Amino acid sequence: MLTGGTEAPLSPYALACQAGEETVSRESDPARAYRPFAPDASGYVPAEGGAILLVEERESALGRGAPSVYAEIAGTASTHDAHHITDAAPDPRQYARAMREAIARAGLRPDDIGVVFADGAGTPERDALEVVALTEVFGSRAVPVTVPKTMTGRLCSGGAALDLAWAALALADQVIPPTVNAGAEVGGLDLVREARTVSGLSAALVVARGSGGFNSAAVLTAV
Repeated sequence: MLTGGTEAPLSPYALACQAGEETVSRESDPARAYRPFAPDASGYVPAEGGAILLVEERESALGRGAPSVYAEIAGTASTHDAHHITDAAPDPRQYARAMREAIARAGLRPDDIGVVFADGAGTPERDALEVVALTEVFGSRAVPVTVPKTMTGRLCSGGAALDLAWAALALADQVIPPTVNAGAEVGGLDLVREARTVSGLSAALVVARGSGGFNSAAVLTAV
């Protein structure tokens, strides 16, 4: 099956609808406009694009000799804050629960995760909540964290699909894509600031938070 998501919110009307969002960056310098986990983060930059993924049973793909099998979907989970019509809850326990559930459904432990593709909201308050959630799941371990959508902006409905594509490529190529324009470290995160070549990367966690308190997580594993 084909699955994924796309978004095109850069038309005049769509931009007008987003103009009142407090979390949209007003920074005029492109290098400072979207800097998740930076202490002076000013919000996010809307973007358009997305990703479409071909998903099929493992045996089917290998049986037909598919030229490229990038990764396997090992576990997924979704939760909801049930807090506010637009705002996330003031504590990230449901966000952390989605991460734990996805890892458990993949038959893995947090220590098995080699990289987290974070949501990276781009505001100090929401980024701090994400750090709390990651710490709750991974403890004191500094798991590598990356937000490659800093290179594109946040794609709304297409963002999670693009992160899944990046994660699949990271597992296939053993290269973690970077978080660009990042600021100082926050909460001891091992924030990947430049493309990082690794070895033995076998599992990646992709997480996302939607408007209104929706949380999702997916674990991809190397084939």
